[in-house]
Amino acid sequence: MNLPAALFPSLLLWLCNALALALLGLAFVRGGRPDPQRVNAWLAAVALTAALWSLQLTLRPGLGFHLLGAAAFSLLMGPWHAVLACALLLLVQGLAGQGEIPAFGLDLLIGGALPVGLTTVLRLACERCLPANLFVYIFLVAFLGGGLSLLAVNLAALLFLGLAGAYPWDELLGSVMPYYLLLSWSEAFTTGLVLSILVVYRPHWVSTFDDRRYLDRR
Repeated sequence: MNLPAALFPSLLLWLCNALALALLGLAFVRGGRPDPQRVNAWLAAVALTAALWSLQLTLRPGLGFHLLGAAAFSLLMGPWHAVLACALLLLVQGLAGQGEIPAFGLDLLIGGALPVGLTTVLRLACERCLPANLFVYIFLVAFLGGGLSLLAVNLAALLFLGLAGAYPWDELLGSVMPYYLLLSWSEAFTTGLVLSILVVYRPHWVSTFDDRRYLDRR
């Protein structure tokens, strides 16, 4: 998510930066110290996602297409560390000239906090209302969560761009939105596939997956 700062009012950018800093402070406090056994896997996930973000296709400023990875972060690391991972990615992109630091807060809230929060709510709802089944975790939490998270991020971005008057609504909804709908399936498939592999071969890397809940039937 790389929204150009020039398309939005300065007041909005300052407000989003303040909210993002408050969120990061809360994430540091609530996230706690990560499990040393998971740190290397999480760093590898961040590096791989950074590579995927660098391969994005940009049609016009603020209108780009790339896989997000925030839902996978949320399931792999937990919500608080996932927000920190998204912030790290955005900071690296900004320093590399692929993003804009003044829009950091807006990018983090839309491209980090929103998908991580949505995935977390979906996971908790499934844990509370549905049986402890491995396929519920893979297909509903990971697959559906991945697709919905990308769709929510792009809808929010289009909403902000439209309200800011950056592009006409008919162009955003008629020409751009259909491609985001298609891309959401790729995000869903990728998230579901990655989590399926990890819970089978490296379940201890996935902080939101509990073997005793999903696999132990004694």
